[in-house]
Amino acid sequence: MDAPLESREAADPSPRLLREPGDGGRMRARLEGDWTLLSLRERVEALRGELGEIPTANVSWDLSAVRRLDPTGALLLWQAWGRRQPEDLHWPPAPLSDMFQALFARLGSKQGKPAKPPRAQNVRQFGQGLLNTASHLLDAVALLGQVVRDLGRLARHPTLIAWKDISAHIYRSGAQALGITALVGVLVGITLSYLTAKQLQSYGADIYVINILGISVWRELGPLLAAILVAGRSGSAMTAQLGVMRVTQELDALSVMGISHTIRLVLPKMVALALSLPLVMTWTSSMVLLGGMVAARATLGLEYVQFLQGLPAAVPVANLWLGLSKSAVFGLLIAFTACHFGLRIKPNSESLGTGTTSSVVASITVVIIVDAIFAVMFSDVGIKG
Repeated sequence: MDAPLESREAADPSPRLLREPGDGGRMRARLEGDWTLLSLRERVEALRGELGEIPTANVSWDLSAVRRLDPTGALLLWQAWGRRQPEDLHWPPAPLSDMFQALFARLGSKQGKPAKPPRAQNVRQFGQGLLNTASHLLDAVALLGQVVRDLGRLARHPTLIAWKDISAHIYRSGAQALGITALVGVLVGITLSYLTAKQLQSYGADIYVINILGISVWRELGPLLAAILVAGRSGSAMTAQLGVMRVTQELDALSVMGISHTIRLVLPKMVALALSLPLVMTWTSSMVLLGGMVAARATLGLEYVQFLQGLPAAVPVANLWLGLSKSAVFGLLIAFTACHFGLRIKPNSESLGTGTTSSVVASITVVIIVDAIFAVMFSDVGIKG
């Protein structure tokens, strides 16, 4: 004996689409079963094809026999309806009808274009940006004051200086950076020399490639290129190190033990970068000039000996001292900025990633701004000599 119809339907939750003739020549699309992700996983493509065969006009949709509907099934029907509810739609009894209508209403709300934020919200966002900037400036001033205070303490108690940390940071930020700075320096030197030589060759002023390369590299390009590379490489590592210490609560442990963060963590990084960056700048500038010398030999036929002999005569030594001074200042600023952002990181991974990225961007921005200030203040140094 066959089981009752209701028992068979209850035992078969698979989704079904029945096309029946309706009143007035209209087609009636009747849906049955469970239109959920679990039930649709094996028939979703077949049902999408059946739904696509139903015309969008003169169709009556009947959902009264649908027992379950989740966002997956609702999205499948919504796409078949052309992303809008049909005019002739029959809902199941309450409370299912309320749940189904809420699903389709949510899909309909996502289709509209996002409204432009009102003027009040724009003002609020602008004010929040100003507050964040002010917060950064206040924390930076507080950190600078703590650094100056601890410098006085170290002057009275030199035994507190972390010489091993300074040495380790010099090795990490200086010696380990020689490879990447040499590669970038040579490539930049080749490019700069090639472009400059092409312009000078048209005027018959080939020999002045030495002046242009020498002054621009020792005075501006070398310090700026070395600082940007170190900011992206070593500055981000410093910020990440302090951020991980915040996540693992090592900074809190240092505070509990009465150890100053600036003496133990900030000052060694600043001193190390102030000492190592001028050396990295000298190495990078030398590599840029090496690449420029090779390119000048290839494009202009300028001999290596002529290039090396003409360089000291064409470039006053004041440019070298200016580049070294700028690099030392850049090193202090990069380390200070990296430590500032590192100490502001909150104990979560998202803040760690955001803080590291912001640290690199801020360090490079500060370096470019200070380089422009140096260019204006010392515009005549090393040019007329």
